[in-house]
Amino acid sequence: MKKLRLWAILGLIVAVVVTLSINRIPTSPLASVPPGGPLTPAAEAEYVARLGDCVACHSVPDGKPFAGGLKMGTPLGVIYTTNITPDNETGIGNYTLAEFDNAVRRGVARDGRRLYPAMPYPSYAKLSDEDVKALYDYFMHGVQPVHQPNRKDELKWPFNLRWPLALWNAVFLDDQPYRVKPAFDAAWNRGAYLVQGLGHCGSCHTPRGTAMQEEALDDGRELYLSGALLDGWKASSLRGDLSTGLARWSEQDIVEFLKAGRNIHATVYGSMMDAFNNSTQFMSHEDLTAIARYLKTLSGPSGGAAAVFVPDDETEIALNKGDLSALGSSLYLKHCVFCHGRDGRGHGTFLPPLVGNPTILDEDPSSVINIILNGAGRIVTGGVPDSYRMPPSRVLLSDKDIADLASFVRGSWGNRAPAVTTEVVKSMRSSTDSMNDHVLVLRMR
Repeated sequence: MKKLRLWAILGLIVAVVVTLSINRIPTSPLASVPPGGPLTPAAEAEYVARLGDCVACHSVPDGKPFAGGLKMGTPLGVIYTTNITPDNETGIGNYTLAEFDNAVRRGVARDGRRLYPAMPYPSYAKLSDEDVKALYDYFMHGVQPVHQPNRKDELKWPFNLRWPLALWNAVFLDDQPYRVKPAFDAAWNRGAYLVQGLGHCGSCHTPRGTAMQEEALDDGRELYLSGALLDGWKASSLRGDLSTGLARWSEQDIVEFLKAGRNIHATVYGSMMDAFNNSTQFMSHEDLTAIARYLKTLSGPSGGAAAVFVPDDETEIALNKGDLSALGSSLYLKHCVFCHGRDGRGHGTFLPPLVGNPTILDEDPSSVINIILNGAGRIVTGGVPDSYRMPPSRVLLSDKDIADLASFVRGSWGNRAPAVTTEVVKSMRSSTDSMNDHVLVLRMR
């Protein structure tokens, strides 16, 4: 009985500690900042919001910027993004700076409600106090208030319970701001800060564990930015991986990709297209260069050396001879050759190459299948939509056709990626049946 009482007391203590932890609202280091007018110049505040790409998730096609309502599919169910305009009733107009900080960097709303980590607060936790102030100033003074109630999430019990997220944070959240590494120069540290923090690149490009946590939040582990599957797209590795990463990209290639949405190696697509349309193209040359410098220091698995991709002309020779014995070659000639060429090299930076393209070479064919099935969205640069676009083929081509076509481009011109099966295409078709086409850029103003 004494042991039973002891265990009961210990259980009660644990329950009390857990309950207090769950209900405790963190103390923001910005709580002592007195309320008042903007602390940051308007242009600087807007730029920080651009770096954070807040508009991409908190806006919907044909909707008001930052009014929320974007449907986000997760393994737990559907989550809708919230209204973050300064509306006092349905938005964040009543948030103090400290309450805003707790939501952005710690995932705790004004009323103590825990936010799902679909909101990338594990990355935003690295933000400096100055950038949090800038974001607050922008949303309170640079955004038009929109009266639009938030949509209710579609999560079944127990995933609709918020209190376990406090325990999730205790295990997976590092709430300390970015720490400068003195062994590297200012540009490298700026790039690391933008990639790990404001840019929250790991949210898409880092694989997740069984608890849906990012397997790494910084370059301390090789899994960081090593590529991940997200919403039917494979976010490529941003490390120096063999063939499928940035090993063959120069710093200038990375800068060009982020500034123009394309380079000689690839073109933005999927979620990265939204990041480009709303964020990276607006970054300064200095910040883009800093990002490139940082990314180029991330080695591939086990410190692997940069790959030397060796293209060949066997496929081009066969197509020129009319040799269509390769599975999928006739489909390629009929549907793809005009844009991508018999040599698979595309046309400059306007129509992407298939030769050595990291997406094509990836062992996971999800992005290749998805883009053939559903096409690519419109890249918008400086407010001007791109004239060239990959059209959807889900009606035009059967599952077998798409499997054969994807297998052909993944095994031609020196590409050596695994073939694609009809079953995988069928699964992708089913999971993307309700996918809407990408829309034009959602401008912040």
